Amino acid sequence: MLSLHLAARLKPNPGVQSQRPFLRFSWITSTSIKDTFKDQRKANTMSTFTIPGSSSIRVNTASDLSQDEVLAFPAFKTWISTLQRSLETQKLPSHEFHADPFVLRRIDIQAVDRFGGKRLGFVKLRADVSNSKGESLPGSVFLRGGSVGMLLILQPDDLPAEQENGKWAILTIQPRIPAGSLAFAEIPAGMLDDSGTFAGGAAKEIQEETGLSVQHSELIDMTALALQTESESESQDKEVLQKAVYPSAGGSDEFIPLFLCQKRMPRSEIEALQGKLTGERDHGEKITLKIVPLENLWKEGIRDGKTLAAWALYKGLQQEGKI
Repeated sequence: MLSLHLAARLKPNPGVQSQRPFLRFSWITSTSIKDTFKDQRKANTMSTFTIPGSSSIRVNTASDLSQDEVLAFPAFKTWISTLQRSLETQKLPSHEFHADPFVLRRIDIQAVDRFGGKRLGFVKLRADVSNSKGESLPGSVFLRGGSVGMLLILQPDDLPAEQENGKWAILTIQPRIPAGSLAFAEIPAGMLDDSGTFAGGAAKEIQEETGLSVQHSELIDMTALALQTESESESQDKEVLQKAVYPSAGGSDEFIPLFLCQKRMPRSEIEALQGKLTGERDHGEKITLKIVPLENLWKEGIRDGKTLAAWALYKGLQQEGKI
């Protein structure tokens, strides 16, 4: 099938000030038009499904991302169950939004990042959360799931165990491309795998990033300890979030339980850690250890939210006699 293409063009005539356009006719096939937009239409192909157990929450996603993958993604499961629980609290007459509650109506999955080309790693989505007046809540979400952070404190074994002065803390120096840095200072941290426990993930990351072996019994979950009173008073009427720090709640679901591990070691072994190269270097981890006096930790790691949160928890729990 053919379609007609008309173009108006001025015929050059330097001696004439006012020129009339003449029409030039050319033929292009509708097949070529289809070819031009074929890839774009393919990229825009979406599949739709409804969240099981709900009658109206529609999920729109790219055709190469299956319903089973989305529903099995740990970060998605945790996020949507937490959000639905929070939306339920609007039923209380005392809730700020009780008169016109907000409802999760639609989820548009806009992009995904796969680890190793297969396993779902990060998901960017937009959630339509609105009320009957058409008012909406900000719903852009970067889903990545939980991580763990570790405040690892070392004390030379030639000092009294109860002495605070003379303790050291471990920072890792490594490239963090999202921050535009090739030498970002932070406490040891890492993502949880699909089946990992928080304590197990913390011990694993300490081993990978510092080379130190840590038993689960040596770890104290500072965030859970600080939230202990809140946990004891939880009821069906309250929001239930993760027992963790949310470093960027305005844009990401990431939550980070912060653990404390204190070890007594020979002074020579502590000094030997300074500048040590660690990490799974064949997987792109280029980590250098930095040992800093504990009292200077907040200054040395000031750009890292995990470091500052861990420092505050350590000092606060210590002040209350909980550690």
